[in-house]
Amino acid sequence: MASDSEFLAGRLLVATPQIDVGTFRRAVILLLHHNEGGAQGVILNQPLEADIDAVLPGWKSVATVPQTVFRGGPVELDSAIGLVTVPGDDPEPMGVRHLFGGLGLVDLDAPPSLVAPEIAGMRVFAGYAGWSPEQLEDEVRRGDWYVVDHEARDAFSGEPEGLWERVLRRQDDDLKLVARYPDDPSMN
Repeated sequence: MASDSEFLAGRLLVATPQIDVGTFRRAVILLLHHNEGGAQGVILNQPLEADIDAVLPGWKSVATVPQTVFRGGPVELDSAIGLVTVPGDDPEPMGVRHLFGGLGLVDLDAPPSLVAPEIAGMRVFAGYAGWSPEQLEDEVRRGDWYVVDHEARDAFSGEPEGLWERVLRRQDDDLKLVARYPDDPSMN
């Protein structure tokens, strides 16, 4: 069992090249929650062609560009998660639950006009990525994920498709080299 210092909430999981098919191929996941009961996060770099206002009327104008729904992961695709950034160290705005740093979850049942003035960025995710107890730890040990620090702008990138490469390029170690791993290794 992991100790509190080993829990990864607030960190990024970056898929290693060995995950070469499926939902998690080149995924960058922000871990929202992690404890002995498991982990949950959202994939930051998989925008969908789904209009926010079609599923959550009024929220599109609040969302960060690209103003579309993102695939949060393969679990509960019929649910939505609103991730927001809250400027300053003020108390939680109404309709927002603080997670870590300047990030929080917004109550998508709240009126958008009430929440919009209190936040600086927002992204809507369909579903989430989830792990049962010890599953994530096993995947990290097996080498499926690189665990790195997140930066505030990662969750709200205007160019999410290039996030995998950008996150790896900014690392100080050999991970920087992985950013150049070809999309199709047979072309190397």
